[in-house]
Order: sequence, then C-alpha cells, then structure tokens
Amino acid sequence: MNTVSAPASDVWVIGDVQGCAGALRGLLAHPDLADPATEIWFAGDLVNRGPDSLGALRLIRGLGHRARVILGNHDLHLLAVVAGVRKQGKSDTLQDILDAPDRDALIDWLRRQPLLVRDRGHVMVHAGILPAWTLDQAQALAHEIETALQGPAWQQAVHDFYGEEPLQWHDDLQGPARMRVIVNALTRMRVCHAEDGRMDFHHKGGPRDAPGLLPWFELPGRRSHAEPVVFGHWSALGLNIRADTICLDTGCVWGRALTALRLRDHRIIQHSCAHCA
Repeated sequence: MNTVSAPASDVWVIGDVQGCAGALRGLLAHPDLADPATEIWFAGDLVNRGPDSLGALRLIRGLGHRARVILGNHDLHLLAVVAGVRKQGKSDTLQDILDAPDRDALIDWLRRQPLLVRDRGHVMVHAGILPAWTLDQAQALAHEIETALQGPAWQQAVHDFYGEEPLQWHDDLQGPARMRVIVNALTRMRVCHAEDGRMDFHHKGGPRDAPGLLPWFELPGRRSHAEPVVFGHWSALGLNIRADTICLDTGCVWGRALTALRLRDHRIIQHSCAHCA
C-alpha cells in the first residue's frame, strides 16, 4: 500500500523585531501566519530599542514549537547585561525584561537558541557568513558558541566573546579570539574590506556608501553559495532578495515596516511600524 506524505508546513521568516511587539502581533494576525501549522522563523534581534521588548520576547516564546529563533547582536547584548558583562546604553529598552517576574525563564530560554538554522534548503543567520567559511563550517562554528551559551558557565562565555578583534578568521584561532570572530561574523557583520576580507564594524550605511568595502555576500571567493542565506541586521540595505541571499531587516524600530517572507515562493507580508519609532 502506497502512503502519501503530508505536505510540509509553510515557513515564514520575520526580520528584526527589536522590541516592536505591537507590530509583531499585527503581522502574526495575518491569516497566512496565524495558521497553527505554519512555522515562524525569526532572524534575530528579538529585543531592544523598540517600546516593548518584554512583550516581544513573551510573544515569540509563547509560539512554542512553531517558532525557530536565532540570536542577534541585541539578544546577545541582553544576555551580556544579565551576566554583568555590559551595562545598558541610553537607547536600550531592556529594563522591562530585567524587572519581569519571569525574567529567569525568559533568559534561560533565550540563551538556548541557536546562532544558525539550516533547514528547508536555506540557512538563517542574523548578520552573515564569512566568505572563507563553507556552510558546513559555519554551522559547526555556530554550534561551538551555542554549546558555550547553553552550559553552566555561560556568563563567562559571554564575557569572552565580546570585543572587535581579531577582524579576520584563521583556522588556528583558539579561545576568546576564536569566539569573537565567530560571534561577530554571525551577528554583527555587514561589510568587509575588499582587499583582504577584514570585517568592518563602523559602516552602517548602504552597501555602496563606503569605498573599499563590500557587502559580505559580494566578496570574491565566497564559499557559502550552496544554499540561500537569509539574514537581517542591515536596515540600510532593507528588503533585498537575491538568488543567494535574502535580507529582511526593513527598519521596524525606525518606523518603517516589519517584514515576513514565505520561503517557498518569496511572498512578502509587511506590517507598518509607524508607531514603533
């Protein structure tokens, strides 16, 4: 007797939420995303800068098995504040989480999320993948950080991976230097120096605004072309759909829009964030 497999559920990927819980509720209320069989992927930066970081975190966690989340730089910043590694900045909106009665449960859930998801023929990271890395290598390196964050000494791990140096990957890197390159590439990188691939963390404008710098996905010799890479983090780039990369950071926290993309056909749904900025 022949059996017919059930069709795979749809997957929608949502860009940087950054504490804009109201916009996220509006987006999730759309019939295509409200279907209980639909998977919702989040491309990192769930919290910070927006008006309701606590609400966003609770909402996403409350999706249960429907949600697949990766950590962004703002999510790691929250973990660093909780760990006593960093202090809140003047633009941070994390205090509601720090004061919440379910703070410990939320933080424990957050630090157990990955830095990279690879499924459905796609790879999702928050910022990018270094051109020198294959997808298999990037997945293995992300797992190194995930293991450290999920362990009992996670606060020390957070301490070790903060800092900008070194700016390039070398296979012989060890210890905190190795962790910093992995974390910075996956959660902070936008552009690299064209001549040698060094990461640059100062440029936050558009991809053509900085002579001598190239978007990470345009560097010669990039080894991660095998599967499309979906990412956020770069609001100045905005919605950018190519055969090999998809950027979904459409500046919700800056009053623009929160974007969801359906993986199978790249259909786009957006919710206005005019009241978030």
